[in-house]
Amino acid sequence: MQLPVQSQSTIYAEQWEAGAGPEDLAEIARGADRAGFDYVASCDHVAIPRRLAAAMSTVWYDPVATLAFLAGVTERVRLLSHVAVVGLRHPLLTAKQYATLDHLSGGRLILGVGAGHVREEFEALGVDFEQRGAVLDENIDALRAALGPDEFPEHHGKLHDFAGLGQRPRPAQQNVPLWVGGSSPAAVRRAALKGDGWLPQGDPRNRLPAQIERIRRLREEACIEGPFVIGAITEPLYLGTATWDVGRRTLTGSPDALAESLRAYRAMGVHQIQVRFRCRGRTELTDQMAAFGAEVRTLL
Repeated sequence: MQLPVQSQSTIYAEQWEAGAGPEDLAEIARGADRAGFDYVASCDHVAIPRRLAAAMSTVWYDPVATLAFLAGVTERVRLLSHVAVVGLRHPLLTAKQYATLDHLSGGRLILGVGAGHVREEFEALGVDFEQRGAVLDENIDALRAALGPDEFPEHHGKLHDFAGLGQRPRPAQQNVPLWVGGSSPAAVRRAALKGDGWLPQGDPRNRLPAQIERIRRLREEACIEGPFVIGAITEPLYLGTATWDVGRRTLTGSPDALAESLRAYRAMGVHQIQVRFRCRGRTELTDQMAAFGAEVRTLL
């Protein structure tokens, strides 16, 4: 699941999140750990321009700091950046931060990356917004090298050139999973050809089969083999009978009903689903998470 509190866009944030803080985040992460969730995720924005602040808010916790904090209060749940806009930073800086996170967490990092969409962020940091796709493509290659097993990684590209510079600690994982986010044609192609997995951005169910088939075809044409993780973001969920307005699109009902609906994702070829629960406070959220883990997860 994407964590609440750490990003508060009006598209999905609940009212109670505005007054929440570190202890709420920690307890929710511990709840995910107990309930058997695969990962908790944190977003990435450096700064939000005034023109977007009313819709996006300016509450966007730094993902490295947030996931490192949560690594210290959890034991097994994995830690996903969904997604890190890695083009805003030099790949050696990104590698240093995330390698340290993987080392400190005992190998629980999943590095999700994306191109970004806020022009002012790029302009403020001196990065060409129009070339962000090409920047991300090269940064992925550079990060593959910089997060690999070599103490002195090497990369020679158009934008970045480095060799003979040592970085330790190395990641605890031999190969840090790198998932690519986004649903545009360019993002899907990038995921298929450069990633270990795909994180769609808001694709409804009826769009997923065509996207998944395109990924399969692209990888087959490029003769790329090996495991590849396809994700999906589900509709909002509420387990049980809601006594308040949880929204028209929210999936509600018994464990069997939710499981039956969610199994459709597996039939499409999806490997992992990211869920978000409607809730009016932290306790209702952690109760929903615990019930989902105990009563729905076993049916999937």
